[in-house]
Amino acid sequence: MYAVIRSGGKQERVAAGEQIRVELLDAAADSEVRLEPVLVVDGARVLATPRELAGSVVTAKVLGTELGPKIRGFTYKPKTNQRRRWGHRQRYTTLEITDISVS
Repeated sequence: MYAVIRSGGKQERVAAGEQIRVELLDAAADSEVRLEPVLVVDGARVLATPRELAGSVVTAKVLGTELGPKIRGFTYKPKTNQRRRWGHRQRYTTLEITDISVS
């Protein structure tokens, strides 16, 4: 059985026992998070409509937060001495999928 969840504007395919990295959630470490699935596949049965997914929940345990790779950028405009260096490092939440329940 697996499910497709939506978190942070992205969709991720998950199964029980997997560890995934999603965009930063407002949840403490060792807490439980409930995610709504977009799609659930249980053997030959596929649940995809809102009526079929009503009451279906994917529960996950928050393992902690981590930082993604450093992205460095540089912009300039020629002949005007206009330069700017910038950097970004995305923060992620690591989740462990504990259960996929279908009502």
